[in-house]
Amino acid sequence: MRFNKTYLALAMTAILVTTGCSSTEEEGLADSTQGTDASTSGYNDGSMSGSQFGSGNGSSFGSGSGANLGPEFSDPNNPLSKQVIYFELDSSQVKQDYVPVVAAHARYLASHPNQHVILSGHADERGSSEYNIALGEQRAKSVERMMRSQGVTASQLEVVSYGEEKPAVSGHDESAWQQNRRVEVGYQ
Repeated sequence: MRFNKTYLALAMTAILVTTGCSSTEEEGLADSTQGTDASTSGYNDGSMSGSQFGSGNGSSFGSGSGANLGPEFSDPNNPLSKQVIYFELDSSQVKQDYVPVVAAHARYLASHPNQHVILSGHADERGSSEYNIALGEQRAKSVERMMRSQGVTASQLEVVSYGEEKPAVSGHDESAWQQNRRVEVGYQ
């Protein structure tokens, strides 16, 4: 019986990712899979711009994970110091404010071919567990596509989705949800 439930959950996740979610709650994910996000269109039109969070540093991976990173990663004026990319509700489109951050990490990785990062996608607590896993994966893949288009090799990137399972902030309001809709760039 346990095998059947696990298999069913995996099958449902695969269906959501493959078919593009169609309910109102899931419209953002369906829109992002149609090639209109910043990672596939040569960057977005800026309509989703505007960071609502200070520097965006709070990565659980970051330079403290044992990676041998230079001083540019601790310089708040350098985009490499930002290792968290935030997203709008139900969206996997990289906000215009974070395009330079992703580009800086891509340039760094392209010039350091031995470096490896984990792109961990996250979602807020709203939506089903399966939907949030799929959305977290789409967000991480969006960042991955942007980096790959700028010369980063596939072997340098790993995509992981935690969905709603590892919130950055506890809380059940928009302030907490905004900080939980993210991709963390974790150097290894």
